Amino acid sequence: MTAIRVRFAPSPTGYLHVGGARTALFNWLLARKTGGTFILRIEDTDVERSTKESVDAILQGMEWLGLDWDEGPYYQSDNFNLYKEYVQKMLDAGTAYRCCCTAEELNRKRDLAMQEGRKPKYDGTCRERIDQPDAPYVVRFRAPQGGEVAFDDLIKGRIAFPAEELDDLIIQRTDGTPTYNFCVVIDDAVMRITTVIRGDDHVNNTPRQIQLYQALGFAVPQFAHVPMILGSDKARLSKRHGATSVIAYRDMGYLPEALMNYLVRLGWSHGDDEIFSREEMVRLFDIGNVGRSASVFNPDKLNWLNAHYIKTGDPERLADLLLPHLSSRNVSTLSGPALMDVVKSLQERAQTLEEMADRAVFYYNAPVSYDEAALTKFDKAHLATMYAVVAERLLSSGAANAADFDQLFKDICTENSWKMPQVGQPLRIALSGGTQAPGIGEIIHVLGVEEAVRRINATREFVAA
Repeated sequence: MTAIRVRFAPSPTGYLHVGGARTALFNWLLARKTGGTFILRIEDTDVERSTKESVDAILQGMEWLGLDWDEGPYYQSDNFNLYKEYVQKMLDAGTAYRCCCTAEELNRKRDLAMQEGRKPKYDGTCRERIDQPDAPYVVRFRAPQGGEVAFDDLIKGRIAFPAEELDDLIIQRTDGTPTYNFCVVIDDAVMRITTVIRGDDHVNNTPRQIQLYQALGFAVPQFAHVPMILGSDKARLSKRHGATSVIAYRDMGYLPEALMNYLVRLGWSHGDDEIFSREEMVRLFDIGNVGRSASVFNPDKLNWLNAHYIKTGDPERLADLLLPHLSSRNVSTLSGPALMDVVKSLQERAQTLEEMADRAVFYYNAPVSYDEAALTKFDKAHLATMYAVVAERLLSSGAANAADFDQLFKDICTENSWKMPQVGQPLRIALSGGTQAPGIGEIIHVLGVEEAVRRINATREFVAA
């Protein structure tokens, strides 16, 4: 059996978007499952639109997701001589020809065809033309006439196109540069690609490419066309639906394993399972289980998955990942509590690292203002007394962990005939500035008693002012 060789071949005209990342993931999974080879190829023949920044963004996105490649990255721009060599081979073999039709002539032919209700395809004027040898020309593929071009798509099943719908494709432009469909065929053939997994916007390119493979005597690979991803309004996923860049999701505080897990479930399924480790994805993935219908991108589902991976993640790793999010908020962790302890106190409640960073700020920057609306729910005299009692007891209690501190507050409530909300909520405001924060015992354990008492006393002075 021939070893599986797959490729991901993005054009460097922008970032690595979600749809491209899913295509890369499906290729990577098939290669890893079968012990095959995953190749990265940068299709940069569009010189005007291709940029180094886009190449870097694509590589960065792939690396962040952990989609390591076995060969490459290869660049199409390095292969121009190879493409020209094959164009000449086709001219010599008579499977391609020079076309001298001008743009004006082609426009007239197209307009006439549309007026007469015919498909606006090239009419083959130059197929046997031998005049105007010095005129500018393109090179066209001499497409076979009659019959049909069919292939068994690994996702969509059998797809067939009448050959009469396929015109004589341009394979080399007037300036000598090769066209997309031609380059793809040469690259895939030379790289010995066995399986082409790509978006279903390429379905119409496939019959033309199959004809080129056959004309050149190359083996035709298997094809699998993955349905597109739609936004919640069922329109094609775009910027208006939110971030579509892989790196944008990183910057928004998503974990690579969460986005990877989410992308694999966009179109592929294994029963009703939702959560898959990388190892499970590799073991269970089957391209035949990719659905034929478009998938709808659901941000809530992604948030749920991300919250799961944060909740179950390694605190030390999460602390490292959280640092840039804190830095963007001008928060320094050089002084204050251990960041790993901060992470542990927030893991249960954060959906993204951005959210975790927002909630972590108070640990390093003591409140300079308080939720006064929440404080006004309590009598000032009670607050002053309660803060003084708690501060004194904290300094003398010897409590060493969150559970000890929580028990201490229960004892204080019992001794003073206070209800827990009369202590817990004002303390949370004193320690964090607001009402949304981890448990009081957790906060004091992370902050340390000395810092907690300092903040409680500061709040008592604020209330008394």
